[in-house]
Amino acid sequence: MSTYVLLSSLTPEGGQTLHAHPERLAEVNSEIAGFGCTVVAQYALLGQYDFLTIVEAPDNETIAHLSVDLSSRGTIHIMTLPAIPIENFVQKLGDAKQLGHT
Repeated sequence: MSTYVLLSSLTPEGGQTLHAHPERLAEVNSEIAGFGCTVVAQYALLGQYDFLTIVEAPDNETIAHLSVDLSSRGTIHIMTLPAIPIENFVQKLGDAKQLGHT
């Protein structure tokens, strides 16, 4: 499973829905599980984005499908970012194949 960060902002309609039905957050997390993904952590934010959700998904295509499906409701805008574990990143930096350095 790969890890992804979803930064989401509510639309005016989404804010009204969530205010009237706060349990909707848990329902959406259940829907995410239905895609074969797992919500690892979720935070409400102050600022440009309303929520940060860390999700594990089998592949890029699955998380892209999930993001499009959730956004298609018109209640949320999502920026989806792949997250690379630091250990994997550091290992890749140590690989023999390098540009500009030997």
